[in-house]
Amino acid sequence: MSMYKKVRSGVYSLKSFLVHGRFKTERWDYAHHVVPPLSSTSTFRLDSSKRGAQGFMEYAQPGSMDFEKPPIYIYERLDEPTRNMLEDRLAQAEGGEIGVCFSSGMAAVAASLGILTRAGDEIICHPTIYGCTFSLLTNWLKRFNIATKFVDLKEPGRLEKSITKRTRVVFFESPVNPTLELIDIEAVCSRVKIANAKRPDSDRIQVVIDNTFATPFCQRPLEFGADFVVHSLTKNICGFGTDMGGAIVTRREFEGSLLMFRKDFGAPLSSKNAWPILVYGVPSLALRMQREIESAWEIARFIERQPLVEKVMYPGLDSHPQSALALRQMLDFDGNFAPGNMVYFTFKGGPKAAGRAEKFVDYLANNAYTLTLAVSLGQIRTLVETPGAMTHAAMTEEAKQNAGIHPGSVRLSIGIEEVSDLIKDLDSAFRAVR
Repeated sequence: MSMYKKVRSGVYSLKSFLVHGRFKTERWDYAHHVVPPLSSTSTFRLDSSKRGAQGFMEYAQPGSMDFEKPPIYIYERLDEPTRNMLEDRLAQAEGGEIGVCFSSGMAAVAASLGILTRAGDEIICHPTIYGCTFSLLTNWLKRFNIATKFVDLKEPGRLEKSITKRTRVVFFESPVNPTLELIDIEAVCSRVKIANAKRPDSDRIQVVIDNTFATPFCQRPLEFGADFVVHSLTKNICGFGTDMGGAIVTRREFEGSLLMFRKDFGAPLSSKNAWPILVYGVPSLALRMQREIESAWEIARFIERQPLVEKVMYPGLDSHPQSALALRQMLDFDGNFAPGNMVYFTFKGGPKAAGRAEKFVDYLANNAYTLTLAVSLGQIRTLVETPGAMTHAAMTEEAKQNAGIHPGSVRLSIGIEEVSDLIKDLDSAFRAVR
């Protein structure tokens, strides 16, 4: 007798039916969804205790996971289908074997370093990185006796001299946040490969790259030899400033460890956050980035002409000190130059520069229609901030100086507004600072 008939015949009450409904229904044809469905359950129905035990055993012993078979969904923190669809699409975009999503970009950074290092190990990192990543390395991993050595990776030759027996990870961003300097990914990976040739597999150095600024549309580090790509999905990949998330794309061999780390540290991306990134963010990534790159190029050229500006950093400008590297490394899916949507510049004036930067962004905050004073980046709305005082505030003054973060600097994340309107607002702000 069907559940519906049992209710109708009085075996179960209609009140209970309102809670449980039908366990199975022909109305749910998953394969025919044009828009991916949102799975919204924290726990999943199991056919037997044996099936449940099998699923839990896989997460207790990552080496026992059989990735050729469909996953056994048990609990959302372990795994769930909406997030799986997003992970598959991100892995394809980056050219990796697997993707694993987390609740934030920082959770993804922490997970990548968490599975690759243990007490006594060492991380080599470029000195210019996101402020919270700097804090993770210098405050928290330090407590676990995991050291960080900051090395200027713009000169890959320095890496060879810095690698020790303790080195397990080389970590960097490119373009770096916020100064938009570039790291030659292929050159760094080549030197790590040489070092790994003399090491057992258990001591291999892994190259981890935060690709948040570029996105897979502009750059795919795995193609240049990187082992891990990390993203803050909150930024360009989401694109609308509505949902937070993070992701790692890497080889299949690391999937079990990453899933177990995510389970035990409690940092999965919820299905409700995964769904809009999957349905709106990823499909529109190419269109948004193309529009924002065109505007960023024009805005960077406009800022270069301002008499109070000391330096503009944008990978698309001929004046960028690594423009040749940008042309070789930052390419879209079709091989076209794609220098990204971020612009960084500094004011002239020595000690007065910081005051000018503050006055500039304050004017925009109170008078501009098309620019918003806010942290984060990669949204359809253009955002402006002073990185030294905001996103990189966790860094010491000495660390900021070593990272080349100028006190009179401004970071722009270009959106999809009409570029002439953006320039109009920027022009008014520059006039106000004079």
